[in-house]
Formats: sequence, structure tokens, C-alpha cells
Amino acid sequence: MEIIGRTDLLDFPELNLENLDVKIDTGAYTSSIHCHEIHEININGTKYLRFKVLDDTYPKYQDQIITVRNYKSKKVRSSFGDIEERFVIRTQVILFNKEYPIELSLSDRSEMRFPVLIGRKFLNKNFIVDPSTKNMSSRSKNSIEINQ
Repeated sequence: MEIIGRTDLLDFPELNLENLDVKIDTGAYTSSIHCHEIHEININGTKYLRFKVLDDTYPKYQDQIITVRNYKSKKVRSSFGDIEERFVIRTQVILFNKEYPIELSLSDRSEMRFPVLIGRKFLNKNFIVDPSTKNMSSRSKNSIEINQ
């Protein structure tokens, strides 16, 4: 098991997103990413989900449109206790130089400090959270890049 801190910088290679600020939250069950303009579309008879990620705090990505085929709709309890219907995608995240599958619910996190929240469903059986540390995965990534 790896030790992860309270925050980190993570990559989502299938979404072409790098160095996103994430908050590790053992109080949250699911993981989520800040998205907007979320729409189901039909291409040649197949349903896809199209959305924009992040906002102007990430100028490199603010107008990037992502289209995925692997998604579902699910009821999720928000941080305010409300049950919301959200789209959930399956993708990959890189932590400690390894790829892991992750489910991300798409939600408006514009009022939150971190655009990505990593919940305990993902952390379970893979990571131990040490809230006195931060950026443990990105530190290991940087140390490997320096040594190469």
C-alpha cells in the first residue's frame, strides 16, 4: 500500500489531463471532477457523453471538450446531503507512476477549492491516507524524472 497525503497533483491520461489539483477525502465515498456543459449525444446510433472540464483556473484545459462512450447515470449524495443524479465515467488515473482505474462523477465543483475529489471507494485497499502530508505521488513522479 502507498501512503497518500491530503492533496496531490494527478494525471488522467485517457482524458489528456495532467497535474490536476486533487483533494483526498475519506469522508466522500465517490470521486468527482469539475465539469460543465454535460450532454448526451448520439453519433451513428451510439450514445456518447460530451462535456467540458475545469475552468479558467486551468487555461490549458478550459475549452477542451471530452467525449466518452463508457459512462452511466447514477444517484450520488452531494456534500450537502442532497441526492443528485450524475453522470459517472470510468477512466484511468496515474498515482505513484502506476495507472489505476477510477470512476469519476461529473459535477459542478466551481465553488470548491479543488477541481477533483478522490473518495474512499477509490482509496480502499490501495492507499493509506496521511493527512499530515501532501503531494506524495507528485513528489515520487518528480524524483523519478530527475533521476532519468
